[in-house]
Amino acid sequence: MIHHTWLKRPTMKKVKCVHTNAEKYIVDHVLTPGKTYEVKNETEEFYFIIDNTGKVGGFYKDYFEVVEEAK
Repeated sequence: MIHHTWLKRPTMKKVKCVHTNAEKYIVDHVLTPGKTYEVKNETEEFYFIIDNTGKVGGFYKDYFEVVEEAK
């Protein structure tokens, strides 16, 4: 039941949305190209991020690129 605590979990990394050209699903309502999102969980195929609705959603990794954080 990890999904119940995702909003409170520490951010694993940050990713930047590079496109919203989805073949099967409509994602341009919840993702904005150029915007950076916090990754709360990750699988082989998906990032689980806090999207534009303020909720955690799972999206294919090909919509994003990893943001290198300055140290």
